Amino acid sequence: MSTDGGGHRPGAWSRFAASPFLPATVLVLLVAAAAGLFAGSYTYAMANPTPHRIPVAVTGVPISQAKRTEFVRGMEHALGTSLKLHSYGSYPQARDAVEEQKVYAILLPRPQGAQLDVSGASGATVAQLLAETAPRVGRAIGVPVTVRDVNPLQRGDPRGLALFYITLAAVILGFIGAVQLSVNARALNPAERVAFTVAYSLLGGFAIGAIVDWGLGALRLPFLESWGILALTMFTSGMVFTMFNTVFGRWAMLPTWGLMVILGNPSSGGAVSWPLLPSPLGTIGRWLPPGASVNAQHTAVYFRGHQHVFPFAVLAVWAAVSTTVFWVWRHRHPGGRRELAVPEGEG
Repeated sequence: MSTDGGGHRPGAWSRFAASPFLPATVLVLLVAAAAGLFAGSYTYAMANPTPHRIPVAVTGVPISQAKRTEFVRGMEHALGTSLKLHSYGSYPQARDAVEEQKVYAILLPRPQGAQLDVSGASGATVAQLLAETAPRVGRAIGVPVTVRDVNPLQRGDPRGLALFYITLAAVILGFIGAVQLSVNARALNPAERVAFTVAYSLLGGFAIGAIVDWGLGALRLPFLESWGILALTMFTSGMVFTMFNTVFGRWAMLPTWGLMVILGNPSSGGAVSWPLLPSPLGTIGRWLPPGASVNAQHTAVYFRGHQHVFPFAVLAVWAAVSTTVFWVWRHRHPGGRRELAVPEGEG
């Protein structure tokens, strides 16, 4: 039996620490904690969506200012939130605000009541809440309210979840690809690792878009733009893992999973619109890769011609920072191959 340098047997803890059972035990505890956090984060974000300050456009001269005030107060009471009203001089201006995703609905007068134009594409959950609540409040105050959806979701995506699912696929497969490169292609040098991350991101983004659009017909995508967003999302996710693998080694999956899945996906606004998320998540989500990807994809599909720079900037910054950290500390990244010096005269 082995002993230490002084001839003594190692203690039980020393034997345990030197065995494979210590990291296995740590993994058991970490997986259990991650499972609880995963369920908790999604439940917290999605189980009971509550609106927070829904921006609504108002236009035209109401029949009665008092009635409009009463209607707005009734809506706020029924929804448990406040409506943030934005006045526009004409209906086209209000519609443009919807297309720019500054407001989620338009309230305008009608000869015998009022009309509420909702935008299902802006947020299916928000539009559903407004559409269900407005007629009920109107009846309570004696003002008939008609509701119409001026920007509905595509027929193949009636709940507005397809964009969330394709983003989820890009995020998860993005870092799983990087994990597999680390496990099955450890000999890749740093530049080669980045190049192969670009390669699987381009091919993976194409595959996701092609299957969802051409194969299943669930979404009509602006294919080149959507492909670019998916590829950039996969590359960013892969480089985030690669960065953490450089900094934390074999425990890199923990911060990656926490950032991208436990925090990033529930706060992305894909499954539940940002105005319905708890306030901290609604704020944080815009600055994380999953939220930026959903934001860019959502605008590309439903608000063509009104794309914003911000979500692309978020993805680009995450990708650039992750790649830079990996490159600067690439000597710490597990893997790579060293060129063996061949002594002169040999070979």
